[in-house]
Amino acid sequence: MVTPENAVICFAGGKGGTGKTTVAANIAASLAKQSHTVTYLDCDVEEPNGHLFLHPHIERRQRVTVPVPKVDINRCTGCGKCAETCQFQAITVVNKKVLVFPELCHSCGGCRLVCPENAIAEVPQEIGTVEIGHAGNIRFVQGQLDIQQVKTPPTIQAVKQHIPENGIAILDAPPGTSCPVVETLQKVDYLVLVAEPTPFGLHDLQLVVEMARVLHLNFGVVINRAGWGDRNTYDYLQKENIPLLGEIPNDRAIATAYTRGELAADTLPQYRDLFTQIAQTILQKTSSTRELCKN
Repeated sequence: MVTPENAVICFAGGKGGTGKTTVAANIAASLAKQSHTVTYLDCDVEEPNGHLFLHPHIERRQRVTVPVPKVDINRCTGCGKCAETCQFQAITVVNKKVLVFPELCHSCGGCRLVCPENAIAEVPQEIGTVEIGHAGNIRFVQGQLDIQQVKTPPTIQAVKQHIPENGIAILDAPPGTSCPVVETLQKVDYLVLVAEPTPFGLHDLQLVVEMARVLHLNFGVVINRAGWGDRNTYDYLQKENIPLLGEIPNDRAIATAYTRGELAADTLPQYRDLFTQIAQTILQKTSSTRELCKN
């Protein structure tokens, strides 16, 4: 049995609704049953839903903050150097009065560094929460962005700070190919793409495959709801020499378990071996990737 000691495996998909989270949660549960030390980290901080299937007990919460500028009006001369430096229009000067727009700030600190009067300090702005707990023998971490906040990458970084040094980390990425997804994919060992065998599914899969190749990630594909749609996705995988890690059937029983917030790997005995096999295939691919990197 392959037993990587500290693998970081990310589950992503080209669009929402492909079953990415349910596949990630089922694989996490399957690995935990095989006596692996597993941490599930939900990086879909705008809409985390892994908790709907893993039902964790949250033991503690941490607020996520980012530094934003605060201007000392008694020292500021309104010279405008801060506004000239900011590339994001987060700070501007009107009639020598400095206006700060924290929601646009990227916390680079440039305005503070160029201020000749040392009139700019940085203060923390709360943007979200990281929750830590356990779902049975799975360590559980999820991020939740505050309402009306858009600073997704810093919240994802706060979640990823809880990746353990030892054990298997399962990262549940946001859908799509935008900046939050790229942030989630930083420093992962292996990427699992979840896709549906439909024309829309293939289109979005091709987008995320292109992203993975730009990032030089090793990856494979799990087909969810296999048995409907067409064969074009399979033809694409074969043509592009992309590993097919496993297929999860389009079975009403799995859909029913999903609607009940249950894991098929837990409640449907006929699928336990399937998820075990897919989990082992993913670990083997992860180990192979590491060997290639060593060489």
